[in-house]
Amino acid sequence: MTVVRWSRRLVLGAMGAAALALAGTPAAEAQGLEKTSIGVLALASSGPIFIAKSKGYFEKEGLDVDLKMFTSAQQVPVAVASGDVDFGVTGLTAGFYNLAAKGAVTMIAAQSRDEPGFQLSAYVATKAAHDAGLTKPADLKGKRIAITTVGSTFHYMVGLLGQKHGFTVKDVTMVAMQDVPKMVAAFKGGQVDAVIAPVTVARQLAAEGSGTILGWVGDETPWQLGALFTSPKTVAQRRPLAEKFVSAYLTALAEYHAAFNAKDASGAIVKGSGYDELLAIIAEATKQKPEVVTAGLPYVEPKGKLLVDDVINQVKFWQSEGQVDKALDAKSVMDLTFVK
Repeated sequence: MTVVRWSRRLVLGAMGAAALALAGTPAAEAQGLEKTSIGVLALASSGPIFIAKSKGYFEKEGLDVDLKMFTSAQQVPVAVASGDVDFGVTGLTAGFYNLAAKGAVTMIAAQSRDEPGFQLSAYVATKAAHDAGLTKPADLKGKRIAITTVGSTFHYMVGLLGQKHGFTVKDVTMVAMQDVPKMVAAFKGGQVDAVIAPVTVARQLAAEGSGTILGWVGDETPWQLGALFTSPKTVAQRRPLAEKFVSAYLTALAEYHAAFNAKDASGAIVKGSGYDELLAIIAEATKQKPEVVTAGLPYVEPKGKLLVDDVINQVKFWQSEGQVDKALDAKSVMDLTFVK
């Protein structure tokens, strides 16, 4: 694998965590609610958390939950590991598994997935590369692909594609651009042949004629993109809290699934029960227009069950890449006792 790094100083903690919802209010204290907190990103994939907060599902479980917003996926498990927040929900990266190897975090329920029929992330070829014969995902072998960073979800998606089509990340050149805007700049500037892009970015590149969508990650390689997690210490010392939190989360998860993951008889995605109400909640929480949220609504497993085989594959992949300690037992990163 060749990795081209476009480095800049990463300010992972400088921006801190902004509170999305106030905890410890007089009303909450009067009700005798137990205080807790969760780290999230302002993305549609955090939707079930926003729904549980807005519709009072946490309060029904006796919890006063403070939602703290972070700006990158890696910041969230770090916050859980340090005790800044009790829970976290975000995408799974090599950094997450490194913290799991240290006994700092453990998954307790599923978040979003890349799933067949749901357009969340796309393989996009530049016009020049497409004209030269890059017409399907399998053709990415030997090409230059923009990603955010080594160890990111994009890195794993490249690895998954290779596993399916008989090549490894050593057979491509991953150009690490640090963030999505810089990935797009490299794509438009002809510095790469392709990019794995979020749906809104992929559609924009296609609409303006600078790129061609070759396929969708969910159709090619379904995988467990994100999870709800906490610290093993919380599980051991505050299990009732974790159980109540998961209960509220699963209630919202089921509502999210019914609203946004519904399909008609032909398999087309349609608006389900409570669609408009829940869309408004997520749009307000993420500070995005409803039409932007709609374009990026991921699939969630309605009962919160993790794709265990894929999580194990993720650990083995990162170990093979030298990103995670080979001593880590893949099954140890999940506590499956919270979801039935």
